[in-house]
Amino acid sequence: MRGKMAWKSGPGAGERVSRVGIAARLVIVLWCALVVCGNARSVQISESSLVSQRAEQNGNAGLTEAGTPSQRTEPQTSSSSAATSTDQFRLSPERYAKAVAYSRAGYRLYFVEVVWGIAALLLLLRLRIVARLRDFAERRSENRFIQALLFLPALLLLLDLLELPLWVHWHSLSLEYEQSVQGWGSWFLDHLKAEGLEIGLGLLIGISLFWLIRWKPRQWWLYFWFGAIPVALFLFFITPWFIAPLFNKFSPLQAKHPQLVSSIVKLTERAGAPIPPERMFLMEASAKTNQINAYVTGIGASKRVVIWDTAIQKTMPDELLFIVGHEMGHYVLGHVRKGFTLFLAGLLVALYVAYRALHWTLDRWGKSWNVYGQGDWAALAVLLLIFNVIDFMGTPIGMGFSRMQEHEADVYGLEVIHGVVPNSGEVAAHAFQVMGELDLADPNPSEFITFWLYSHPPLGDRLIFAHSYDPWSKEESPKFVK
Repeated sequence: MRGKMAWKSGPGAGERVSRVGIAARLVIVLWCALVVCGNARSVQISESSLVSQRAEQNGNAGLTEAGTPSQRTEPQTSSSSAATSTDQFRLSPERYAKAVAYSRAGYRLYFVEVVWGIAALLLLLRLRIVARLRDFAERRSENRFIQALLFLPALLLLLDLLELPLWVHWHSLSLEYEQSVQGWGSWFLDHLKAEGLEIGLGLLIGISLFWLIRWKPRQWWLYFWFGAIPVALFLFFITPWFIAPLFNKFSPLQAKHPQLVSSIVKLTERAGAPIPPERMFLMEASAKTNQINAYVTGIGASKRVVIWDTAIQKTMPDELLFIVGHEMGHYVLGHVRKGFTLFLAGLLVALYVAYRALHWTLDRWGKSWNVYGQGDWAALAVLLLIFNVIDFMGTPIGMGFSRMQEHEADVYGLEVIHGVVPNSGEVAAHAFQVMGELDLADPNPSEFITFWLYSHPPLGDRLIFAHSYDPWSKEESPKFVK
């Protein structure tokens, strides 16, 4: 479950790297970390590198990769691309090579991070380092709250330190391939902010979790799930107001682009789903990234549409209207609500599986790890290990659900601009082309990578669909915008 629905994001290579770091800890500490801190890390890493959010993974997703095996793209010259309509994704030979190299590096880094995270936890448990951290906390105080203040931050900081080389490597790649323009000082500051959020949320959830384990040793997973619902809703609600502004600057879209707001208002009125101008925001992404994006986030009074300044700078007005139309699709079709429902269902299943797996794991290895039971502070590392595996195995489910929603949003975007934008299919297809060139979209992702990592259909598929979708000429009824 992403903290936001975005116009673009393919496999979420960068997003997934950041997501797994969070999922490895805060998903455990409360899977809704994917809603809040996952969003924060997506801002820190994905939006300053691949954003393919998300990027998000994970957010956090819209346009990116291209070409399935049946629609493979080959390197073509820019002049060739310019001489034809945008009926397939095309890259110059140089850009093609860069896109392949950059995407493959992201895929490798994701799977390395998964293995790295699991191996690190196993090593910390096997060497009894986690047990020593627990013993240190318990020797310092008999008060459970003080023990939590000593143990939980130490464990989270240690895990983050072990993963830091991967984060640094990813940002280096983003700079090398000119996807990010964020300096190292700014990047480390964002990292520290995200770490602070993680520790704060980890303390809150960790203390609550272990209180429930001691109070209801057999039903804690169910009580925790009930408690997670209002907490997750609250975190999701406040993220656009208090979390996202920690990492990027936002301003009312009306202040700098009143004509764009006027065009968007007309578009929303045509769709019969008006979005108030005060819920449209501009994000100054150009300070950290060369990429383009837009997304919807929040719930209730905090729900909003956010457009990156890079999208305004690097796309034509009609193309930007398609991007906005895609975001309106998420807004109107209730994708945030549906995604949150899926998140809650997945959390319930994951908590029960974790409860059963925790007992089995402790019965088998608890003694050798010096973990005395599920109420032991050191059992948190075991839960983190279990949720790491659950998160990895559940990734294709979440990605498949996301791809379905993103395709619906593409359909909605095409339908809502039809009759408003001349040659709307070509306009939408060219918007995908521009994004793919800027973001170094993978020209030919494998079926496995698409299945496992892509939060959106491959960009090539989306471009071809946009170029060919035309129910009106076939005297068919549009799916969403009648």
